[in-house]
Amino acid sequence: MSTSTNTSQTMRHIVRRAADRAHYDQDTIHRIIDAAYVCHVSWSAGGHVLCIPTACWRMGDHLYIHGSNGSRMMQNLADGAQACVTITLLDGLVLARSAFSHSMNYRSVVIHGQFEVVSDEDKPSVLEALVEWIYPGRSQQARPANASELQATTVLAMPLQEAAAKIRNWGPKDKEGDQDWPCWSGVLPMQLQALPPQAEGVTGITQEAFDTHWSRGTVIRN
Repeated sequence: MSTSTNTSQTMRHIVRRAADRAHYDQDTIHRIIDAAYVCHVSWSAGGHVLCIPTACWRMGDHLYIHGSNGSRMMQNLADGAQACVTITLLDGLVLARSAFSHSMNYRSVVIHGQFEVVSDEDKPSVLEALVEWIYPGRSQQARPANASELQATTVLAMPLQEAAAKIRNWGPKDKEGDQDWPCWSGVLPMQLQALPPQAEGVTGITQEAFDTHWSRGTVIRN
């Protein structure tokens, strides 16, 4: 477990199950968040527990999400609802000799806290960072958001103060007595992979140039 430059630790924040996989240092937490495109946001409203997947990105020590002003999630979170945000990256399928001992290799982050509403003044630059996060250089190519689009959008930020990472990155751990069972055992690695782009309509860049940029993995993070 890493202990350098740790996030603050609270009772709801401490990893209890498989605690040896826990990491609380900001570098590890930031790297996992920066490798993700999607998070899951959970909160409670009207006596119901809700969970919604949404795009996410990091700037400094905050995780950002955005959505329509009419979104129930955005309204509840903007009003100060306590939330739990999770991010999971699947790195491999772990095949053991025992069916019970199969597992997965992964990197994950769990964040607790409350979201803060991003001001109208900061909203354009924060949303521009999202576009750059999706595809570096894209904010210089695409039409900027106009006033009505910005006005219709809520942007929220959650401080990464109560955050914990959890990582598994090793092979199967077969129980004694299963070592000689006659089947294959090991790890099937997994990662996000860029596929050929699919152009839509007239573009300001040749398909060949776009294909080259995309295939280099410029925007694929692991």
